[in-house]
Amino acid sequence: MPTYLYKNIQTGEIYELQQSMRDEPYTAHPETGAPIKRVLARPGIAFKGSGFYVTDSRPKESSGGGSE
Repeated sequence: MPTYLYKNIQTGEIYELQQSMRDEPYTAHPETGAPIKRVLARPGIAFKGSGFYVTDSRPKESSGGGSE
């Protein structure tokens, strides 16, 4: 089940709440009843390593040499 971030409208506190993707977003905290709204979060992607270069996907040039 996905986890979504919600912000308390009155205090600014951030909550992580789990709910189905099919459910409507919460408008009140399920336990306290405080008014909340869903906020967007950055995706959890981390690019590590030496990187990707345009030349990585190009075919290798043959050493037969067509260039002069």
